[in-house]
Amino acid sequence: MACFETDEKTAMTCILSIHCGIHDSAAALLDGYRVVAAIQKERLSRIKKEGGAPRDCVAEVLSIGGVQPSDVDVVVFSRCEFPRAFYKTDLFRRWRDTIQGRSGTRDLSTVLAKAGLLDPAQVLDIAKVLEFYGIPAGTKVFFANHHAAHALPSLFFTDWDDALLYTADGAGDNVNYSHRVFKDGRLTTLFGDDRWLHRAYRIDSLARAYANVTEALGFRPLHHEGKVTGLAAYGKPTISKDFAAHFSMDENGLFTSDFPNGGAMREAFMALCEGQSREDASASIQTFVEEAIVGSVSKLLEREKVSRLGLAGGLFANVKLNQRLAETCGLKEVFIVPPMGDEGLVIGGALQFLLERDGFGVWLTRRYRLGDVYWGRAFAGVTGSRFREFSSRIHRLDGAPVPVAAHLLAEGKAVAIVSQRMEFGPRALGARTIMASPLRRDINDSLNTRLDRSEFMPFAPVIAEEDARTVFDVTDVNAYACRFMTITCNVKPDWRDRIPAVVHVDNTARPQVIRRADNPLYYDILADFKAETGLPAAVNTSFNVHEEPIINTPEEAARALVDNRIDYLVTDDGVYGVEPAVAE
Repeated sequence: MACFETDEKTAMTCILSIHCGIHDSAAALLDGYRVVAAIQKERLSRIKKEGGAPRDCVAEVLSIGGVQPSDVDVVVFSRCEFPRAFYKTDLFRRWRDTIQGRSGTRDLSTVLAKAGLLDPAQVLDIAKVLEFYGIPAGTKVFFANHHAAHALPSLFFTDWDDALLYTADGAGDNVNYSHRVFKDGRLTTLFGDDRWLHRAYRIDSLARAYANVTEALGFRPLHHEGKVTGLAAYGKPTISKDFAAHFSMDENGLFTSDFPNGGAMREAFMALCEGQSREDASASIQTFVEEAIVGSVSKLLEREKVSRLGLAGGLFANVKLNQRLAETCGLKEVFIVPPMGDEGLVIGGALQFLLERDGFGVWLTRRYRLGDVYWGRAFAGVTGSRFREFSSRIHRLDGAPVPVAAHLLAEGKAVAIVSQRMEFGPRALGARTIMASPLRRDINDSLNTRLDRSEFMPFAPVIAEEDARTVFDVTDVNAYACRFMTITCNVKPDWRDRIPAVVHVDNTARPQVIRRADNPLYYDILADFKAETGLPAAVNTSFNVHEEPIINTPEEAARALVDNRIDYLVTDDGVYGVEPAVAE
C-alpha cells in the first residue's frame, strides 16, 4: 500500500475499524477517507456469518495494507460484543461468571444502557481491549453509534445534495431503525442516535418479524431470509393483514407493536404461519414489510421534501423491498450500502469518526461514488501455481483466458472467476463469481445441485452498463444500486424468454451492471460471450457451496474444481480444468 498521507486537517489517517458481533464480524483499514482493506470473519474462518472477536480480520487487513499495529492512529469499534473479562465488574461478578462458565461476550450498548452511561471507558478496560487486538497501549479509540455507522456510507458514497437516510435491522444500540435527513448542507438525526440509548427498547423490528417467519417456515433465521423473498413470488399474501394488525405507525414514520417482548412476537408470528403454505406465508410477510416500510419512507420523504434515499441495515438485504421503494416513492435515486449488514459497520464507523473529527463540511468534500468493493486480498501472479500445488490433476488450457472462458460459457459450462481482490459484503461481484449461460432455465437446478443449494429465486444476471437498459428496467433511479446487486428490477418483455435462467416467476431479476474499468477480465469475458451468442447477459452466482461463505483463496477455488462443483476456473493468466480421477 502507498504511504499513508497526512496533512494539517487530517493528521491521523491510519484507521483500523473493528466490529465484533454475534454475527457478521469484520475489520477494515482506511487511509483517511480511502478504504484500503476490509474483510468479514466468515471468509477466513469458513463459517458463514460468523461472529466473535475478529482478530484474524485485524491481522489480515493490516497485512493487506502493509502496516504494523504501531502505525495505527485510531481504532474504531462498534458498541457490540466484547469479552466479559474486559468489563470493569466487581470481583463477585467476575467470580460468578467464572463459576457459571460465562466466558463469552457481553454487548457493550446493553451494558451502557442498563448503567445509564454513554462513555465506554466507564465500563470497559480499554487497555485490555487494545492488547487483545495487538494494538499498542495508548492508541486513540473511538466508539461508533450502530445506526450512524449503517447510515453514513449511504450518503458518503454519493454526490447527493439532499437525502433521507433510513436504516432498519434487528437491533443496534437499543433501536431497530434510524432516520436522518440531509438537506441545505446539514445532516439532522430524526430518530436513532445516542439520545435513544437509555430509553425503553421498542418491540418494533420488522427485520425480526421477517426472521420469525423465516424460522416458522423451517429455514434458519439470519441466514435464509432470501429464500423467503424468493418464495414470496409464488404465493398470495393471505395473512399479511394479520401480521400488520400487530403494528402501527405514528406521524413520524415510527412503528410500535402490541407485543410485550420479542418472544411474544416470535410466538405470534409462528402461530400465524401454522396451516399456511410456505409460499403464502412468504408472500404475506413480504407484502406486510414492503407496505410498512414504503409507508414510513414515503411519509418522511414528503414531510422533509427530499428526493433521494440511502438505505442500510440488514432489512435492506431484501432486494424486492428495495425495488418497491425505488418504484413507488417518487425518487430521483436510491442507493443501498453494498455491505448493508453489520459487516458494513466497519466502514461506517470509520466515517463517523472522520465526520466528528473533521466536521461535516470537510467530510462532504471527501465523498465519492463507489466503483467496486474489491477490498480483500488479491492473489495475482500466484493463482495458477497454487491451483497446481493443490492438485496435480489441475492443468491450464491453451489460449488466452477471455476467449477460452467465453467459449466454454457458450457451450454451457460453469466457469468460476478468481480475479481482483475479494469482494466485501454479501454479494459476489466478479472477483469470486461463477458464470454460466442464461439460455437454459434448468441451469438453476443443475448448478444448484452441484453446489448443494436449494434456492427459490433464479441466479442473478451480469450485464454491461451499455446494454443494461435494453434488457432490464434500469433507470437513473436504480442504476447505481444495480452495480452492487442490491435491488431487483423488471426484465423487459422481449428478453424474458431469451435469458430464462435469470428471470424470476414475477418477471424480475437482480442484475449486476458492470463497467470495464472496474473489472476488465469479467467485462471482457461477458463481451466475448455476447459476440459468440448474441446474449448480452450471463449468469453470476456466488462462488460457494451451500452454507459456506464465498471462497477467498486459490486453494478453496481449486477444491471446488476438483470436487466437480464447477467445470473450469479462470484467472487473469489462464483457464484451468481438471483431469478425471484415476480409479484405483
